[in-house]
Amino acid sequence: MAAKGLITGSDGLDRCAWHGNLEDYRRYHDEEWGRPVVDDHRLFEKICLEGFQSGLSWLTILRKREAFRAAFAGFDFEAVAEFGEADIERCLADPGIVRHRGKIVSTINNARRARELRSEFGSLAAYFWSHEPDGSERPKVLDHETLIANPTTPTSTRISKDLKKRGWTFVGPTTVYAFMQAMGLVNDHLEGCFCRPAIEEMRRQFARPKAR
Repeated sequence: MAAKGLITGSDGLDRCAWHGNLEDYRRYHDEEWGRPVVDDHRLFEKICLEGFQSGLSWLTILRKREAFRAAFAGFDFEAVAEFGEADIERCLADPGIVRHRGKIVSTINNARRARELRSEFGSLAAYFWSHEPDGSERPKVLDHETLIANPTTPTSTRISKDLKKRGWTFVGPTTVYAFMQAMGLVNDHLEGCFCRPAIEEMRRQFARPKAR
C-alpha cells in the first residue's frame, strides 16, 4: 500500500496523490511538474496562471491553459505588455479563461514588470533562479505532513516581497511557492514518488542561468 500522500497508478507506479489519477492531471504530474524550467515565456505563463488560480483549483486552470495561451499571446510578455483596454474587454468576453478583471489587468501589469526584470537581470530565468533555496532550507525528508504544513517558505516570502516592491501583483508567498514547485526551483515530489529521483537528477545536471 502506498504511503500517505501517494497513490498507486494502474501502471503500478507510486505518485504524489494530488493528481487523483485523472489522466490529464497525471500527465502534468509526470511530464511537467517539478522539472527545471529556464524558458522565460513558460516562467511568465506559470506565475500569471498561479495568480489566476487564486481561489480555484490548478486543475481548472490547467484545463483552460490553451485558451489562456491564445488570449495572452502565448504569454510573450513583450506582446502582453502592449495590451490595452480593448484587450482587457476581449479577455473579459472570452469564456475559455477565468474572466476576472483584476487578474487580467494584473497579467498586463506583470508583463510590463517582466520587461523591467529582463532588462536588469538578462532574463526572468536568471532572476528567479538566483533565488533558488539552498539545502539548509529544505526538509531532510519530504513527506505528506511536511508538504502540507509548509504552503510557503522563507524563499517564497522573500521573492513575493521583492516582486511586490518591483510592482508585481497577485504574487503572494503561497502563489510564489506553487510557482517554485512547478518550475523546478525545488523538488517537492514526495519521497516514494517515482518522479522524485528523476527530478533530482535533472536538477543536478541543470545549468542555472546567470544574471548579467
